[in-house]
Amino acid sequence: MPNNPGTNPYAPGAGTPPPELAGRDSLLAEARLAVRRTKNGKPARSFIYVGLRGVGKTVLLNEVQALAEKEGALTDFIEVSSTTKLSKVIIASMRAALLKLDRLKGVSEQVKRGLRVLKSFVSAIKVKHADIEFSIDIDAEAGVADSGTLSRDLPELFVAAGEAAKARGTSIVLLIDEIQNLDREEFEALIMAVHRVDQKGLPILIVGAGLPLLVQLTGEAKSYSERLFEYPDIGPLDPDEARRAIVQPAKDAGVAYDPAAVDAIIQQTKGYPYFLQEWGYQAWNAAQGSPITAKDVEKATRIAIKRLDENFFRHRYERLTDPQKTYLRAMAELGPGPHKTGDIAKAQGRTAQQLGPVRDALIKSGMIYSPKYGLAAFTVPLFDEFMKRKHPAPSRRGK
Repeated sequence: MPNNPGTNPYAPGAGTPPPELAGRDSLLAEARLAVRRTKNGKPARSFIYVGLRGVGKTVLLNEVQALAEKEGALTDFIEVSSTTKLSKVIIASMRAALLKLDRLKGVSEQVKRGLRVLKSFVSAIKVKHADIEFSIDIDAEAGVADSGTLSRDLPELFVAAGEAAKARGTSIVLLIDEIQNLDREEFEALIMAVHRVDQKGLPILIVGAGLPLLVQLTGEAKSYSERLFEYPDIGPLDPDEARRAIVQPAKDAGVAYDPAAVDAIIQQTKGYPYFLQEWGYQAWNAAQGSPITAKDVEKATRIAIKRLDENFFRHRYERLTDPQKTYLRAMAELGPGPHKTGDIAKAQGRTAQQLGPVRDALIKSGMIYSPKYGLAAFTVPLFDEFMKRKHPAPSRRGK
């Protein structure tokens, strides 16, 4: 009898929490310690989870938000896009935090001042972004966070909010996803704001997530950024943890796996959490009860690859220009990577200098990154295999 799709325990999806969060226990323990230290007024570095697409960075942010709230912190989750300015979305985060602090018992001048500084910040931002809506019955704090220069105003806003949280005996934890989408001005301002609250020992913690290229971006924005942030590297699960992520949800639902079936899933997915969920989901639906066999996984693999090609990979592919597609196809021809830029160019009959603008555009769009000088690698796991299925091999041509 087939397994019931309605009770399928797996959860493929962007940021969807998996039924078994395998391989991330130490990361969450470190996050909990940082949250507790921040709330208790002890030094704790903000941190940014760094990894490829599909490794579960957003899931980790959601888990950190939940544990921070259990510790009594005020939190907000921000997803950065290329069309939304941080200076605009941070207003809603700080407004919510300060109003919650204001509702606590007892009058606090630090909280009132925080709201006044926020109003000053909004007034300055409105000069650049007239569509901002902000209403609060309080006067602005003249001369603070109102210069119109984000790298000056954002640190002053963070300090005012941090002082308010400290006065109330709590902390503010801001979770920022897709942080590599910040432009240079915003990145620099955020780094300076974190630096300022750290200097003053104020209880604000930034927990970010983004692609590997952001480590270079933070270093370019401010040379001292590597001392402000931890950069936990989030990669695929090792075979034991990948096995746990696959086997345990089914076991909890009363279904077993043949060992060969699990091995096949790990081999196909390379241990990436998003793909583990997709393969597990399809294997469950393909199986005729328990145990799930290697033959079930064969069928699941065909369906999973088709779904990924039509959804996960396709929408990224369709945003590319023809030269960018050719560049990525040349990378795919060389294998998963990383690859020397010279080798990628040679596969197209070009020079690395000639293809420099194409490479730079792919980095800016988040499709590739440079793990070391002169190297390029995909930010999307298994994208090399998709490119081989989707796009014709590049033809070499004269320079």
